[in-house]
Amino acid sequence: MATTTTPAVTSAEPPAQPSTRRGRRAVLTPYAFLLPGFALFCLIVVYPLARSFQISLYDWAVVPTQASTFVGLDNYVRGIQDDQFWLSMANAGVYLAITVPGQVVIGLAVAVLLDAKMPGRGFFRVLFYLPVVTSWVVVALVFKYLFNTDAGVVNWLLVEVFQVADSNIAWLQSRWPGLMAVSVLGVWKGVGWAMVIFLAALTGVREDLKEAAALDGAGAWHRFVHVSLPAIRKTLLFVTVLLVIGGFNVFISILLMTGGGPAGSTEVPLTYMYRQAFDFLDFGYAAALSFLLAIVIVVVSYTQFKLFDTDAEGGS
Repeated sequence: MATTTTPAVTSAEPPAQPSTRRGRRAVLTPYAFLLPGFALFCLIVVYPLARSFQISLYDWAVVPTQASTFVGLDNYVRGIQDDQFWLSMANAGVYLAITVPGQVVIGLAVAVLLDAKMPGRGFFRVLFYLPVVTSWVVVALVFKYLFNTDAGVVNWLLVEVFQVADSNIAWLQSRWPGLMAVSVLGVWKGVGWAMVIFLAALTGVREDLKEAAALDGAGAWHRFVHVSLPAIRKTLLFVTVLLVIGGFNVFISILLMTGGGPAGSTEVPLTYMYRQAFDFLDFGYAAALSFLLAIVIVVVSYTQFKLFDTDAEGGS
């Protein structure tokens, strides 16, 4: 007698549709690529920032066997009331007032010249960019020799060659000449970087706009002012903001050329923090000063963005 079998009824879930798996993979794949970079960012940026902020709230003990004392915001109050810190900020302001316009104006002028068709453009681009890739330590020591009081080339040119000075100038032994010497180094070393950024922006300016302006009778200067310059407005903002941030972070040239002297008169924020941390071992106060400097940089950068936005609205 033949027997009939009935298929067993199972309650298993139907297999996931391929489209569902592909959709889940499409969602998770970007995070898989971002995770290593985000982990590295947390390791080398977020954690040091958090640790520095923690240290700024303590009278930090360098020796592990000693206990650090929590002082709250006392280090920040001390920094706000520290005249020497604000003198260093004023010196940084002087450095910015010289180096930022110098690098922007000279870098833009060189970029305009090298954007035109001329023989040897590649050679001159490399020549102007060469100081950018040169070590800060090397060029600072070279400029320290150039501005030496007794044997410096600058004093020899001013006194012996051009005879515009009666005696040697103590460039690195007083405040204003020292800041001037360091600022000259800053401009010389940064012009090439500004030139490259401006040159990249100028190559993106539409040629038909230049040709239309030329047909209307505009000369080279008017084409630059009314066509090229408005087209690179955002690049100008980008370069200015980065130069301001870099100017506040000037360190090696001051440390090697003037040492912050005499009597701290050429001190800048980073050299002042360095002395507080490594000469006086006051790491908590140095960390607090770094956050005060960061606040100033954020405020100045935000102000620059607002000013550029206002100019754009007024010009439109």
